Amino acid sequence: MGVMLLREGHLAPHRIMAALSHGGRPSAPLADLLLAEGALSEDEILAMMARRSGLPVLDPAAERPDPRLIDRLGVRDCLREGLLPLRDTGSAVLLAAAAPESFRRHRPRLEELFGTVIPALASRSSIEDALQELRADAIGAAAELRVAPEESCRDWRTGRMTRLAALAGLALAAGLALAPGLVLLALTAWALLALACGTALRLATAVASLRRPPPEPESPPLLHLPMVSIIVALYREEDIAGRLVARLGRLDYPHDRLEILLVVEEADRRTRRALLEARLPPWMRIVVSPKGAIRTKPRALNVALDHCRGSIVGVYDAEDAPEPDQIRRVVEGFSRRGSHVACLQGRLDYYNPRTNWLSRCFTIEYAAWFRLMLPGLDRLGLVVPLGGTTLFFRRAALEELGAWDAHNVTEDADLGIRLARHGYRTDLIDTVTAEEANCRAIPWIKQRSRWIKGFMMTWAVHMRAPRLLWRQLGPWRFAGFQVMFLGSISQTLLAPVLWSFWLLALGLPHPVAPLVPEPLLWSMIGLLIGSEGTAIAMGILALRQTRHRLNPLWVPTLHLYNPLATFAAYKALWELLRAPFYWDKTCHGVFDAQARGRPLLQPA
Repeated sequence: MGVMLLREGHLAPHRIMAALSHGGRPSAPLADLLLAEGALSEDEILAMMARRSGLPVLDPAAERPDPRLIDRLGVRDCLREGLLPLRDTGSAVLLAAAAPESFRRHRPRLEELFGTVIPALASRSSIEDALQELRADAIGAAAELRVAPEESCRDWRTGRMTRLAALAGLALAAGLALAPGLVLLALTAWALLALACGTALRLATAVASLRRPPPEPESPPLLHLPMVSIIVALYREEDIAGRLVARLGRLDYPHDRLEILLVVEEADRRTRRALLEARLPPWMRIVVSPKGAIRTKPRALNVALDHCRGSIVGVYDAEDAPEPDQIRRVVEGFSRRGSHVACLQGRLDYYNPRTNWLSRCFTIEYAAWFRLMLPGLDRLGLVVPLGGTTLFFRRAALEELGAWDAHNVTEDADLGIRLARHGYRTDLIDTVTAEEANCRAIPWIKQRSRWIKGFMMTWAVHMRAPRLLWRQLGPWRFAGFQVMFLGSISQTLLAPVLWSFWLLALGLPHPVAPLVPEPLLWSMIGLLIGSEGTAIAMGILALRQTRHRLNPLWVPTLHLYNPLATFAAYKALWELLRAPFYWDKTCHGVFDAQARGRPLLQPA
């Protein structure tokens, strides 16, 4: 192709050499390099491939493909491989491919399905548009049903759960009416048990995270960089779309080995228009998620997965600002580890920590979670509940598990549990993505309620068969799962029970006090103080590992910040019964440092 381009005068020699020098592998097709660098358009490259191969170029929109032929091959395979059966001529099937290599690679299977096949060429974008138009319902339905039923929450029965909750509420009310002291004592005991287990886990993870990690094995030389696909699910993000494109444009991974899929809901025309106005480079493209019964981020991720060409699949959020060398670190990280490591989780941080008090508290909380808690869980051999962004997967493992549960509103934590159940590991890597702290009270509660609702649902789904979960995770990780999920949910919901002990500090009577021996009562108070001290120590320790240099005196104020989570928990409990799959959208771009002309990441 290079000789043809030079002979026909399409490109100067230095443009071809520049594309080759920027490529991610020595044997990369020149067409991919030229397209990634924007030297030639998709239509120009398609015309060159047609002249070189002798195949005709067809427009799928003018051909009206036969949906029955698409279903025979499978819409997911069509999207993944860039293939589109067009029509049956009687003696053969006319089939369009995005590249001659696609047809040659799959020719045996195509002839097994269709008999004689007549190949033609069509652009990948036109193939995807045709499939979207003809098989949008099938694409959407497949995205909602990828996870095995026994590991999905899609059959959640709100009516049954509402009846059970009503019975539990009536039993609690009757108990409080007949024996209020004993009921409060039982609730207090459960809350203190959850608090003690949670505090012990936090201490253990903090100690484990501070241990020097074992040396990583040498990274083998990478002769061929793998293809990496990044998915960003967007909904009503027109205000931040342009900034997102600019931030992702700073990634320094070779563009011919990187593709970024910006997934937009079918009805979200504003975000799609904003992305088009941002002038996407050739290695970024828009994928439309068709309308369906639900509208969630994991459903959009599942839709995009079939459009991906990479062996590594990553996930970012709309407001993310990853470090430029992040993809290279991910590729190197996977190359150091065996195939049992299916996921790499990066660290998250905030680029607006000083906006207000709420953003400072959120920054401290995230620092403790990503700098101490998650690394500690990893080193203790416990299950790592994933964060929703800066996640990178081996595609083979991701597809084996059915990718994301489209109905789970914390699809990340759920996927982390499923990875562990099926024998895969999640490792953390030392790379940071900055994002925007949600620092307005009502939006914060809405976002946190979605997280807590997802934790409730994830725990309930995986505890459908507790014996199986025990066998798959083992006793140690099973216990850790209970503390992280059931324990944290219990702590948040029962926090008002523990707050009531402030009555004793104020010299007022408490209904539980007469039922508890004085030494035990002081032990309970000691646990409350010790738990608070542990949280403060971890917050200060975590802050020292960040770039923000926030005053550590802000850390004790988390005592006033944490009650917001209890309001969120009761909202989550209500939604779990009434609207379990409702995705409470978080608005992004409100407090964006870049929009104000400040750098996103301060130097360490």
